Amino acid sequence: LDLLVFSMATIGDFDPLNSTVPATKIEVTVSCRNLLDMDTFSKSDPGNCCLRHIHPFYENQYPGYLIHHTTHHSFGRTEVIDNTLNPDFVRKFVLDFFFEEKQNLRFDVYNVDTRSSNLSKHDFLGQMFCTLGEIIGSSGSRLERTLSGIPGKKCGTIIFTAEELSNCRDIATMQLCANKLDKKDFFGKSDPFLVFYRSNEDGTFTICHKTEVIKNNLNPVWQPFTIPVRALCNGDYDRTVKVDVYDWDRDGSHDFIGEFTTSYRELSRGQSQFNVYEQIIEKESHILDFLQNSLLSLGNPSQPTSLHYMSPYQMNAYAMALKAVGEIIQDYDSDKLFPAYGFGAKLPPDGKISHAFPLNSNTENPNCVGIDGVLEAYFQSLRTVQLYGPTNFSPVINQVARCAGEVTDGSQYFVLLMITDGVISDMAQTKEAVVNAASLPMSVIIVGVGPAEFDAMEELDGDEVRVSSKGRLAERDIVQFVPFRDYIDRSGNQVLSMARLAKDVLAEIPDQLLSFMKSRGIEPRPPLPVTSESPSMSTTTMTTTKEHNMHA
Repeated sequence: LDLLVFSMATIGDFDPLNSTVPATKIEVTVSCRNLLDMDTFSKSDPGNCCLRHIHPFYENQYPGYLIHHTTHHSFGRTEVIDNTLNPDFVRKFVLDFFFEEKQNLRFDVYNVDTRSSNLSKHDFLGQMFCTLGEIIGSSGSRLERTLSGIPGKKCGTIIFTAEELSNCRDIATMQLCANKLDKKDFFGKSDPFLVFYRSNEDGTFTICHKTEVIKNNLNPVWQPFTIPVRALCNGDYDRTVKVDVYDWDRDGSHDFIGEFTTSYRELSRGQSQFNVYEQIIEKESHILDFLQNSLLSLGNPSQPTSLHYMSPYQMNAYAMALKAVGEIIQDYDSDKLFPAYGFGAKLPPDGKISHAFPLNSNTENPNCVGIDGVLEAYFQSLRTVQLYGPTNFSPVINQVARCAGEVTDGSQYFVLLMITDGVISDMAQTKEAVVNAASLPMSVIIVGVGPAEFDAMEELDGDEVRVSSKGRLAERDIVQFVPFRDYIDRSGNQVLSMARLAKDVLAEIPDQLLSFMKSRGIEPRPPLPVTSESPSMSTTTMTTTKEHNMHA
């Protein structure tokens, strides 16, 4: 294949405190498999896969696939693909992602037989409800669900892949041609077209562009086309780009001719003197460029609207929770050194995403001296990192579990304090982590701050129903969840609010510690002998408690 190549992209600088609104844009790609065949003499023509956003106020009011009691608005539609029951749609949905909100989505799939934009004129193939957090939080950000909506019919499945879009706003123009393609048609030459894919971390590929079909030609020259660089490689110049060549067939069973893999960087360099290259550099303005100096970013710690706001007059909810719980539990820690981590942020200097990073920026020694040291590290981290979703719990739980797994003789007990303002995005993985951790000397305290709905967190608190994962039941209840808003004093008394919070979240720790010791047959150490220099009162050595403080 000969080709005309395009420009290099520019990625925006990382700035933790001055990010623009919205902070994160997510690109969602949609595919379907085994759709209903609604056409008599051919296969369905799936298209108008419609995305609607359901107003969160009414998120619990839609029964099954009915939405008579919900408020929603149409967000966008895909293109139409002829004669296939397994479409891979090229047109994407780009959504603003707010990790602190539950963003309910509805997808409707239709068989399109006319040019009418009225959906009632087309055959309904099925629909599916989910949240944006579910897509992002799925393994590899790939979610597969069953379509429903037609009683008594198997409607097939719908597949979503999500990826955060980079800050790259350049666009590229390229033109490709081919020579001596394979002849696939019996009564004529091939009708070739190209399909571009970008690689994913799990080895799969996501479709990103499809050229026009050139009829009856083994030496085609396709029309020049323009594509955003982030659609092709999302700003990663070395990311694998795969190009498939097909012979178009009217019935949708296109014949595979061949493929090649390359990268944006390789294409830009060129490979031989016989290739013709034309670099077209075009900077595309974005509405965010005009808003950058006039709007505040969500969650900016320097602004009063943020839950992380660093006020000179009072502590924010994160700091209050840390201080309330930490000052009590640190009395039972022998060295007063607390490993403290954050989860959900982009780290300097390159904006790398982390779900478990030391607050003091020291990967070799994440310990902070006392709770005051934890608070100091927390406030310092707010000045250097950019808060980022989704809210994944499993990485930090697994990290603490690894530490607890090394000391199971009863000499240490670990308490993990997690403070979050987001709806959990990796529930399945977190349940598995909790089930695994339940056999270790550790407890998990989760404090939810802010106005988000924390219903899912109740599933982790096994007071009523023990947490389970993949058919395994947690050995014991180790999780205590509370929403901080339930403990805020109406008169604004922070000391009283903190005292109420600490009392409730720590109430279950003694029983959880004892349940582990009893299950392992571990007895308290014998009393210290009474000497002439020691008090006459007999004492028992306390089990050392290690605390890991985390914030989102």
